[in-house]
Amino acid sequence: MAQLTFHGAARQVTGSMHLLEANGRTIVFDCGLFQGRRSESRELNLRHPCDPKTIHAVIVSHAHIDHTGRLPMLIRDGFSGVIHATPATRDLCAIMLADAAHIQEEDARFLNKRRRKIGESDIEPLYTSDDAVQAVRQIQSSPYDRWFKVAHGVHARYFDAGHMLGSAGIEIEINEDNRPKKTLVFTGDVGRWGVPLLRDPAPLPECDYLICESTYGGRTTDSVDDLKPRLADVVRRTAARGGKVLIPAFSVGRTQTIIYFLRQLFVSGELERLPVYVDSPLAINATEVFRLHPECFDRDAREFAVNPGGVLDGPAFHFVQTREDSKRVTRRRAPCVIIAASGMCEAGRILHHLRHGIAHERNTVLIVGFQAAHTLGRRIVERDEYLRIYGERHKLKAEVVVLNGFSSHADAGELKKHTDPLARRCKRVFLVHGELDQSTALAESMRASGHEDVQIPEMGENWPLD
Repeated sequence: MAQLTFHGAARQVTGSMHLLEANGRTIVFDCGLFQGRRSESRELNLRHPCDPKTIHAVIVSHAHIDHTGRLPMLIRDGFSGVIHATPATRDLCAIMLADAAHIQEEDARFLNKRRRKIGESDIEPLYTSDDAVQAVRQIQSSPYDRWFKVAHGVHARYFDAGHMLGSAGIEIEINEDNRPKKTLVFTGDVGRWGVPLLRDPAPLPECDYLICESTYGGRTTDSVDDLKPRLADVVRRTAARGGKVLIPAFSVGRTQTIIYFLRQLFVSGELERLPVYVDSPLAINATEVFRLHPECFDRDAREFAVNPGGVLDGPAFHFVQTREDSKRVTRRRAPCVIIAASGMCEAGRILHHLRHGIAHERNTVLIVGFQAAHTLGRRIVERDEYLRIYGERHKLKAEVVVLNGFSSHADAGELKKHTDPLARRCKRVFLVHGELDQSTALAESMRASGHEDVQIPEMGENWPLD
């Protein structure tokens, strides 16, 4: 009998990983990195739910590191099968996994310097650049809406999830000897409707079992409609007092959406043009991948692309590659917008800009994405008086603005609307990728809509698909 086991993003948001066992094969949905408290996340990241050599295939929903970031480890430790992904996800993984490996190597180097000073032994990076290269070599791409074979008796199809470039939900058909066919749908991360640049999420296929994300299962997100004027207001107000707008943004997805919005505001004349620095080599490379996949854009973006500079470029935009150029941007005193990774302020160049900028009242920290518990980004959202950056305490005096309408996750109402049509047929729903309060709120809403069996699995919990 087929069964599911949940090994990541169970009652938490990061580390997405779910195992399907069917016909003697083990198939993994996602293989993401745990993020948050350094020591706890490292312990979780070092564990495999099973021997990687026994895994037949991996099906990836999208390229975000909390969904793909452990793939190089899995391969290093013996996985030799196929990794399935959409074409855009494969292209994004090529740059994102290389970047993640570089961060792992740099973090290990930095920590080992400190450990040696206190007589502790060195630690190894979770994986290396060579491991990341091998992971990409094992990715086989499949377009949306085309069935592909995963293993004996198991076939899959991708459908657009609207969450980021190339993101997908996964429909699975399971045929076992002497048992009726079963259908399983994994939503991946569900995007929002009406968000600029990318297409809306496709309807969920009818299914027997549903694995559904619940990141904002109990929250109502700001309307998409007023995001552009609110962004313009933040930039205009900060510039008027001579400050910088510091935007911690995920390099893939959020950065490109903000670039697109600012491009529209500058072209229309709604916002006076000022320098915008995209200070992330990964974001710069990801923007190039976006340009390669206009098939993922919505109609408005394709029409806007006729403007000089296209969708994601223009004279106001400066793409910062080197550390020296990044330092020059940090030292800049004139008003500007700085978009830098990482989105949760846990690593990357945004830390340098925050370190030098949060103590000045003229500046603004603009939060445009979900901030997981225990991250620096969450502490900024909660407006802690003092923040620790690179081991130093800094007083938070900058204005903090949260525009959660930029989130690429569907909110409570959108998730309810997305899943309501499945209530009559779906036997059981598993809610993942959400903190417990958010999953619980969505579970109650789904039960009220007619879903009879809604579960919030714990880490390592096993469920037969009977």
